[in-house]
Amino acid sequence: MNLLAFDTSTEILSVAVGRGAGPSARQWVYTGAGAAQASAALIPCVLGLLQEAGLLLHQLDAICFGAGPGSFTGLRTACSVAQGLAFGAEVPVLQVNTLMAVAEEARFTEIADVPACRVTALLDARMDEMYAGSFVWEGGRWADAGPSALLRPEALQAADALLAGNVFGVYSGRLGADYGGLTGARQVVALPTATAMLRLAPALWDAGLAVPAHQALPHYIRDKVAQTTAERERDKAAARDAASANTGRAAP
Repeated sequence: MNLLAFDTSTEILSVAVGRGAGPSARQWVYTGAGAAQASAALIPCVLGLLQEAGLLLHQLDAICFGAGPGSFTGLRTACSVAQGLAFGAEVPVLQVNTLMAVAEEARFTEIADVPACRVTALLDARMDEMYAGSFVWEGGRWADAGPSALLRPEALQAADALLAGNVFGVYSGRLGADYGGLTGARQVVALPTATAMLRLAPALWDAGLAVPAHQALPHYIRDKVAQTTAERERDKAAARDAASANTGRAAP
């Protein structure tokens, strides 16, 4: 498959293009500063990687983006750009669960040869809370082990043998403290990378989860506070920039 994937849900901007399948498959990857810089950097990164890969937007099979949970601004940025690029190129969108991408990144980097495992993925949600989700890897595919949740670090009641995410430095010593702490769990620092999303994409595609651009939505767990005027303007600008990228600038 020819795929574009990107995530702006954390403090890191992650972008990747995958071309082909099997032994001849290739990837082009960018990792840089996210957060406030992501909205300005994302589209140039996308266009640059597509050019390196020799692909135009309409030659993609799908566009994958980190749909959440994560930073409100980051999720809106990724969704707006995915919609703008996909709509103009008439390409479907794959909405990737960022917690599942964390689980996949940890599995691939730490225990790639293990045929089955369970991973609890944890992402810092700020405001003294974190996003948590548990996933099962079996038969070469991921499945949810239960609904994702927003909780305090102390409220993590149980965890799988492998914990993955970006909360260990922030909430060191507090994970599961209300329940006697977590013993024996291996902790792996991992983020929802675009390369993890490329690996997840074929299974999502086979499951029929690709949607038209206008149906793509961020996945919020925490109730949203009111969107500011500045945030609305950033979203509009991101969508306009993404739409203008369909003018042929993606490749020479």
